[in-house]
Amino acid sequence: MDAIETVLAMLLAVVGSAYLVRLLPVAVPLPLMQIALGFVVAAFSRHGIALDPEFFFLLFLPPLLFLDGWRIPKSGLLRDRGVILQLALGLVVFTVLGMGLLIHWMIPAMPLPVAFALAAIISPTDPVAVSAIASRTPIPKRLMHILEGESLLNDASGLVCFRFAVAAALTGTFSLTSATLTFVWLVAGGIGMGVGVTLLIALAQRWLTRHFGEPSGSPILVNLLMPFGAYLLAEHLNASGILAAVAAGVTMSYVELGGHALAATRIQRSAVWDTVQFSLNGVMFVLLGEQLPSILKGARASLEAVGHVNPWWLVLYAFAITLGLMVLRFAWVWTALKLTLFRKSRMGHDAAPPHWRLLLATSLAGARGAITLAGVMTLPLFMPGGQPFPARDLTIFLASAVILLSLLAASIGLPRILSGVDFPEDSEESQEEDRAREVAANAAIAAIERAQIELMSTSVDADLYPQAASRVIALYRHRLVEHTEVEQARQFRKLDMAEKALRMAALHAERKAIFNLARHDHISDETARKLVREIDLSETRFR
Repeated sequence: MDAIETVLAMLLAVVGSAYLVRLLPVAVPLPLMQIALGFVVAAFSRHGIALDPEFFFLLFLPPLLFLDGWRIPKSGLLRDRGVILQLALGLVVFTVLGMGLLIHWMIPAMPLPVAFALAAIISPTDPVAVSAIASRTPIPKRLMHILEGESLLNDASGLVCFRFAVAAALTGTFSLTSATLTFVWLVAGGIGMGVGVTLLIALAQRWLTRHFGEPSGSPILVNLLMPFGAYLLAEHLNASGILAAVAAGVTMSYVELGGHALAATRIQRSAVWDTVQFSLNGVMFVLLGEQLPSILKGARASLEAVGHVNPWWLVLYAFAITLGLMVLRFAWVWTALKLTLFRKSRMGHDAAPPHWRLLLATSLAGARGAITLAGVMTLPLFMPGGQPFPARDLTIFLASAVILLSLLAASIGLPRILSGVDFPEDSEESQEEDRAREVAANAAIAAIERAQIELMSTSVDADLYPQAASRVIALYRHRLVEHTEVEQARQFRKLDMAEKALRMAALHAERKAIFNLARHDHISDETARKLVREIDLSETRFR
């Protein structure tokens, strides 16, 4: 199996993994299934994939970080900013220092800068992995928002620390003053480049669309290239491309609120980005499984060089590092919670402590994943003098083992910890949705009344518009009545659910009839595609 066939097999493994996890009777995280399939691909591959660290980093990280920044709930990020910053910045530094010293103490053969590099790259958490587990284990929305916000910021902070540690390993020197100044420029420059590139591209797209129209597919392609442009420009100016990609994604979420993109573009763009996210995450984990045999072989060679012939030392190191991460995370979360409650009590606020299971779940939910894997794969192959980078294979193996063990711990532990816990619904979120629907319905009714008057003055069939307007307004009146009183609202919600079920049955019958007409050549393929698309959009709305 040559390189191209191996890549195609890996993509097929990504597709197959999504079906296999649904067939298994037990809950297996999707990343673990993809790693296992990657290992199978390696068994049938003669040459494997030769990784270029810089190319790997550029291909995978910018779009994933951009998408994280774009889709992160901004209201939750701002509401829980204190907790998120404590986890994303304070916990990362705490983890790098604590785990770096622990790793160097356990493995003296690993130089201290390399130990810090390993600690830095295993500090970021992965919300995609936790979301895969949460699909079968209900996790409170607010906790998920905190975990997503933490991962968005600790990706950047962990990777910046990793960059400093690798630089120290390559040069053998570390200056706190120089590192501080460099850090300030990395952060400021990276964020500035990400915001600037996104705004500039958005303004250029808006001007071109206003004067020349919007070519089909062009805005989506520009959107896909945006994170790479922000990343490369920032790196060219020696700023942080990582932060540039994150900042570009966050800025894009605010640009999108302008509502300038066409509805069809938004629908197609969302589908394209879902595919990109699924593919890149999946390929990375399959790639990890494909690389595991060679990584394990190199790790054993690194240990044998210092006299540890028994391969079980690798297992011991992996478990010790994973357990150390969990202990440090629990200690930080518990201490931060105690300080927060103490500060609120001093201010006169009565704050009830969260359920102890929720505290333990927050500690266990710090599963590692795609960012850790992408980052550790970028370790240099050689030192400036030409000698191999010290303990590179061992570092990659330990980071990979931490990913596996943290995913296993979360997939096994979270369902048991949260089983039977009754978490209250977020009433504020439902009230917010109700208010938004009410405002939108009132705006729609006003627009229909204005449009009716305008169309009646210019159309020869003016008598049709009052009847049409009353039918459309009736739909929006239903929404307004729905939120008048609590009991009425509950009754209308039940009515909506019943209506949804009937509409779904009707849409399925419509689609089946259209396909049947097309199969028997009663309508053209073009007409069939147009009508099926309308039905699909309606079904998407009701789902």
